[in-house]
Amino acid sequence: MKNVMKYKNYLATVHFSAEDEVFYGKLEGIDDLVSFEGSDVQELKDAFGEAVEDYIELCEFNGKATEKTYKGSFNIRIKPDTHRKAARKSIEMGISLNQLVEKAMKEFLSADQFQ
Repeated sequence: MKNVMKYKNYLATVHFSAEDEVFYGKLEGIDDLVSFEGSDVQELKDAFGEAVEDYIELCEFNGKATEKTYKGSFNIRIKPDTHRKAARKSIEMGISLNQLVEKAMKEFLSADQFQ
């Protein structure tokens, strides 16, 4: 089960607090902290939509980008054997390890594997 909601190209992770008896969520992929909650699923969905609309409006008012800025670099941790195989494959293909990883990610993402 995916605990992710989508609205206007925005994503949010959602959870349930048994202690507080409330659903709650957080917008992902932005540089700010925006959360929302609801006592049932419909209320959670409505609050998510309102949170997105408010966030867009606030960003426009402040002249700020609505999406998180990505540098294009990140660290990953993989098994040493996988690292060795990838390094060898990149040499065989005549490309850098970064190019190999980017190619693999593009192929994976274009296949819509996780939608």
